[in-house]
Amino acid sequence: MAGGIGSRFWPLSVPQYPKQFIDILGCGKTLIQMTVDRFQGICPMENFWVVTNEKYVDIVRAQLPEIPVGHILAEPSARNTAPCIAWACRMIHESDASANVVVTPSDAIVMDVPEFRRVISGALDFTADSDAIVTIGIRPSRPETGYGYVECAQSACPGSEIRKVLAFKEKPCAQVAAEYVSKGNYLWNAGIFVWNVKTISESIRRYEPQIAGIMDLIAQGGNVQELFPQCNKISIDYAVMEPASLAGNVYTFPADFGWSDLGNWASLYDRLDHDAHGNAAVGNVHLYECSDCVVHTASATKVVLQGLDGYIVSEKDGQILVCRRSEEQRIRDFSQN
Repeated sequence: MAGGIGSRFWPLSVPQYPKQFIDILGCGKTLIQMTVDRFQGICPMENFWVVTNEKYVDIVRAQLPEIPVGHILAEPSARNTAPCIAWACRMIHESDASANVVVTPSDAIVMDVPEFRRVISGALDFTADSDAIVTIGIRPSRPETGYGYVECAQSACPGSEIRKVLAFKEKPCAQVAAEYVSKGNYLWNAGIFVWNVKTISESIRRYEPQIAGIMDLIAQGGNVQELFPQCNKISIDYAVMEPASLAGNVYTFPADFGWSDLGNWASLYDRLDHDAHGNAAVGNVHLYECSDCVVHTASATKVVLQGLDGYIVSEKDGQILVCRRSEEQRIRDFSQN
């Protein structure tokens, strides 16, 4: 899934060129390229599918030239994750009715790739010949209010690390998040799903028949430009995961592979190396008497900062943001002015 606009990372991420296509860690690869790389040994390039906004298709082709052009699905409008996933899985089903599928966002990071591959492989084994739906749950390292949670059974399925999902929980307040972490059976919802294509096709038809009907028309050669925008605008969590969990066939694989959704500057700061004064920087950045800052310069040849304490500084293509880290929730508003 590669259609988001990453508005909380302005000016680094802009609607014309959002964060999944940016080398946000300064490692030489963009987030979508890192996402593909971590599936080496699990999925060959010819089996990748990308769903993105139609205005990003050329960027995807340029950054992932080995993915078949016909596997890049261009959404004419954003309809949330359920139509996105339904379209990709319907196309996969048309080519291989027994396919096993992993759905992943393109803009998260994983620090422990070997462990990621082990977990994904285990989930694929679990779903290959069953009607199970598996979501990857991240063991929480802190009471985080920015993520949804998965409540799971205390004990795992026999012979497996995978547990039954009891409930999905919305983003909590700080007090509730602390309670979740203390209980030990609540995981962060990473938005990574594993299922066989038959299971997800039947689930979408059962729980979201309106979307399933539109996918039928598209599969019969209908006009995507006209049909896709008619899909209900709904997330896969509301559309399928929550009702399927009540039916008892949703499971989670508790994992710890250094995952972050990189949803904001705070999460990027956590994943970058820090100097002795708590600063994290990407680019040719020189800091003097600065502390606890996160700096990302995409196009400036040299940046010198002095005397800043707890700031975000971002520069790209002539746009500059200087903002207190404590005020980053206002960045979307700043970018509109």
